[in-house]
Amino acid sequence: MPAASYNGFPKETLKFLADLKKNNRREWFQEHKAQYEFAFAESALEFISEMQKPLRKLSPFLEAIPKKMGGSLMRIYRDTRFGKDKTPYKTNIGIQFRHEAGCNVHAPGCYVHIEPKNVFIGVGIWRPEKETLRMIRERIAESPGEWKKIRDQKKFRETFQLSGETLKRPPSSFDKEHPMIDDIKRKDFIAICSLKPKQIESSDFIPEVMKLFKQATPYMRFLCDAIEIPY
Repeated sequence: MPAASYNGFPKETLKFLADLKKNNRREWFQEHKAQYEFAFAESALEFISEMQKPLRKLSPFLEAIPKKMGGSLMRIYRDTRFGKDKTPYKTNIGIQFRHEAGCNVHAPGCYVHIEPKNVFIGVGIWRPEKETLRMIRERIAESPGEWKKIRDQKKFRETFQLSGETLKRPPSSFDKEHPMIDDIKRKDFIAICSLKPKQIESSDFIPEVMKLFKQATPYMRFLCDAIEIPY
């Protein structure tokens, strides 16, 4: 459980993100650096710190690292080198609690996304590398009953929605008539649960997030078992 003094994100967080979306320019950002530090960086790092103990109880392999760089908080600065969108800043807070076996956003983990009209948590693995993806697909193909039971478990199904991209055609090494072929075609194995934006400002935000992460434990364990890492 979070410390008794934890009261959630300040109301300034959603306002800062909304203002940043309207003024996504370096000049504006520099003028509002103090708001960024308080409403974005410091608030997110406090949340990550408070998540360490409850997350460790859920799984000792998920890491909550309260660092601006190289930790659980994703950078606010966008990589504008290759895309058409040249705005310099992300207009959301992204926090990933990665499995210790991974070293990047493609590792299994749990995720918290905060922006004014779109707050959600995610669990699973986004855009896994080729070998990891093969292992997950093979586990589903070999254990369709186990996968279906986890995927369709009532509480999980009512709370989470499977999301991400899928192939148009079945992978060449898999039976196109397999009963789980729609899931085998997935390129991402993530599940999403939307929250109300104002929930981030509540002292109950961490217990609510942890309750949802706990509900996703069978899903996370299946993926980790598939790629032969503990959960």
